[in-house]
Amino acid sequence: MTLDLKHYPTLAQATTPEALRTLSQEQLKKLADELREYLLNCVSQSSGHFASGLGTVELTVALHYVYNTPFDRLLWDVGHQAYPHKILTGRAGRMSTIRQKDGLHPFPWPPESDYDTFAVGHSSTSISAALGMAVAAENENAGRKVVAVIGDGAMTAGMAFEALNHAGDINKDMVVVLNDNEMSISENVGALNSHLARLLTGNFFNTIRDGGKKLLSNVPPIKEFASRAEEHLKGMVVPGTIFEELGFNYIGPIDGHDVDAMVDTLRNMRKFKGPQLLHVVTRKGKGYPSAEKDPIKFHAVPKFNPAENALPKAKPSAPTFSAIFGQWLCDMAKQDKKLMAVTPAMREGSGMVAFSQQYPDQYFDVAIAEQHAVTFAAGLAKEGFNAVVAIYSTFLQRAYDQVIHDVALQNLPVLFAIDRAGIVGADGPTHQGAFDIAYLRCIPNMIIMTPSDENECRQMLYTGHLASRPAAVRYPRGAGKGITPDNQMHTIALGESRQCRSGEKVAILNFGTLLPFAEEAAESLNATLIDMRFVKPLDTEAVKRACESHELIVTLEDGCVAGGAGSAVMEHIQSLPTLRRILTLGLPDEFILQGTQQEMYAEHRLDSKGIVEQVNAVLG
Repeated sequence: MTLDLKHYPTLAQATTPEALRTLSQEQLKKLADELREYLLNCVSQSSGHFASGLGTVELTVALHYVYNTPFDRLLWDVGHQAYPHKILTGRAGRMSTIRQKDGLHPFPWPPESDYDTFAVGHSSTSISAALGMAVAAENENAGRKVVAVIGDGAMTAGMAFEALNHAGDINKDMVVVLNDNEMSISENVGALNSHLARLLTGNFFNTIRDGGKKLLSNVPPIKEFASRAEEHLKGMVVPGTIFEELGFNYIGPIDGHDVDAMVDTLRNMRKFKGPQLLHVVTRKGKGYPSAEKDPIKFHAVPKFNPAENALPKAKPSAPTFSAIFGQWLCDMAKQDKKLMAVTPAMREGSGMVAFSQQYPDQYFDVAIAEQHAVTFAAGLAKEGFNAVVAIYSTFLQRAYDQVIHDVALQNLPVLFAIDRAGIVGADGPTHQGAFDIAYLRCIPNMIIMTPSDENECRQMLYTGHLASRPAAVRYPRGAGKGITPDNQMHTIALGESRQCRSGEKVAILNFGTLLPFAEEAAESLNATLIDMRFVKPLDTEAVKRACESHELIVTLEDGCVAGGAGSAVMEHIQSLPTLRRILTLGLPDEFILQGTQQEMYAEHRLDSKGIVEQVNAVLG
């Protein structure tokens, strides 16, 4: 359903940045109010990311008003907060399709719009990319400006500080907007700080500063003293010392919901040379009381009725794999005092809330720092503790060297609980867990397990925990078959598969939670079905027996075919005296776009119908 913009008269005049810049500054407050209301009504009807966008309405208006986008480059970090940006850049009429198959991309996406200058979805990339663009802009010498918007959460990642350090060192013209919605400084935000921001970006202050530096440039001791005096004077009124030390000119904090203050400040900063940092303070969920009160709950929302000021109560359903993992952690901690659980800022998503509350001394949230999370766990393991790293498949990619160098090379007993493996659905290509089997399978010492249901997941977590070497259990987003896991934990013999069905001609070797599709397909084809359970070590005897008694071997996995579990089977079959045809089914060599999990399974022919069709095509 598309909302009629006639109910939003000011927004109707500003559906592109070019049109927005024809408004008077006095109209911007009304525009921000209408934009926030439009965002609320859109997302409540379509579902999607919510609280972050409500908090950046005024900031988005000010940035597009002051900067000549898309000629000037505007980068959003992660992109959860970019819905207002999409609305103001010609996509208001398509917001009802966001995160849906063939609809708007969930994050900024250059193929979708020239205003989306860089593809994002993972945290803390904006400053690095913006710095590269700033260097390019200097070489072009066309007057292009570059702005990166990054949140206080994303700023915790090491990559952000690496970029800040480099930017300060090479002194290129760029602006970093720090969108701070967590620091408790609300009492310092308002007229005084807006006045200070205008003062610190105004001609008077900067003329005095630049003039003083030129005057004292030939007197080194005095120059150093003057520079230090300026830094300490600013440090008395603004909390930006760390950014100043990294080479940035720090401005703020200012009220991120005062659109006039931001326009005035950004207009001044647009003229500046060198790296600048503007610190704005916003409130996640701004304008919708329930989202302000609980921004985590309202981070991403289903369809809901805004008038009720609450999300609909979830219908009772089977526990998700994340919940199964969280319960396993709590149960395991009762018998293992040396268990230590680590997460890179994904406590809620990884099902660790109860564990963090019940075992706070054994729980570590290291912020958005995946590399640190893995090596921190390696340090724990080296000293005799049993470390568990709960991490999404797509985010483990960011710590690949640490998995190899700091864990596997030393053969340390770190267990990776890999959530969101395979197709994740609406979050699209930046979040699909397509590559973990392929990138882990080539690492020596690594165990890789692919449970097909909730109970297998629980027992494999236990198996990996006791394996005394690096181990990974990968499981998908959402729930499985709905079975209740066995409370009694037991280990599974490493590399042991299980045969689910006997048949003729065709043997389907399943890896993971696509097993229900494999069962339906095997019944239709009268095929043998083997649930392989382990990618590494592979049950080579089961593969050998299947080759000896079947004409076609079919592998099935919820991951990329290139280098995946099917590749492992092919490698082994090539070493056997009895060669057989093999059909590898999985995700193709492309990035998988947004859509529901079921839609993506069907599109890539990984559901039962698709499996049968592909097998019959090979059999002729």
